[in-house]
Amino acid sequence: MATKALFVKLEAKPGQEDAVEEFLRSALPLVREEPDTYPWFAVRFDATTFGIIDAFPDESARKAHLDGAVGKALGERSEELFASAPEISPIDVLAEKL
Repeated sequence: MATKALFVKLEAKPGQEDAVEEFLRSALPLVREEPDTYPWFAVRFDATTFGIIDAFPDESARKAHLDGAVGKALGERSEELFASAPEISPIDVLAEKL
């Protein structure tokens, strides 16, 4: 069961909306390599607001994900793609149905 999760809010820079969408789609193969990251969702709320919602069995898996390939790519491309720094909110899972 997932006990830990992340909600990441991303605000695209003007003109970078398509690039943010492609970045998020390209992250899926990287996340598939992480056996303790499940589920993982890349979402779009409106024209410029995107997000990532993912869950983990424990804190060590959440930390491994943050330190992993997607987290590094997010940091490397943050200034290029986003109007502000990604808002990363650690959250606890109270119940799940997958």
